[in-house]
Amino acid sequence: MASKKKEIKLQVTINNQELWEEMLGFKGLIVVDVYQGWCGPCRTVVNLFRKIRNELGDDLLHFAVAEVDSIDALENYRGKCEPTFLFYAGGELVAVVRGANAPLLQKTILDQLEAERKVLEQGAERVVIKDEALSKEREDATIIQAEE
Repeated sequence: MASKKKEIKLQVTINNQELWEEMLGFKGLIVVDVYQGWCGPCRTVVNLFRKIRNELGDDLLHFAVAEVDSIDALENYRGKCEPTFLFYAGGELVAVVRGANAPLLQKTILDQLEAERKVLEQGAERVVIKDEALSKEREDATIIQAEE
């Protein structure tokens, strides 16, 4: 009797703070599709992620979906309707892509995976970022509050 090949789940579902913190401990690059419950994760990129996973077969590449409504660390992403993809390595934010832009997502995944490989194998320095859009939104909110 032929054995069925066990299908590996493409994306890990993260729906609480504890799972979020556990995910940040993964070795390698984690691509997280952050979404709100009323909107759901971006389905248009799943085939792209599957294609990249199949082509690379890399154990350092992980995909996850995270519901911002139930994760305190992602509260700043609540109220956004545009697909947002966060790239984490070593528990740190290394890139952000907004929108379901397949070519940009693919390029960012490949670039960040290569950068993380250099960090892990050659001791290169990891380039950590802050999500500038969030900083800008906070600035705008502060200005609006000050004007009121």
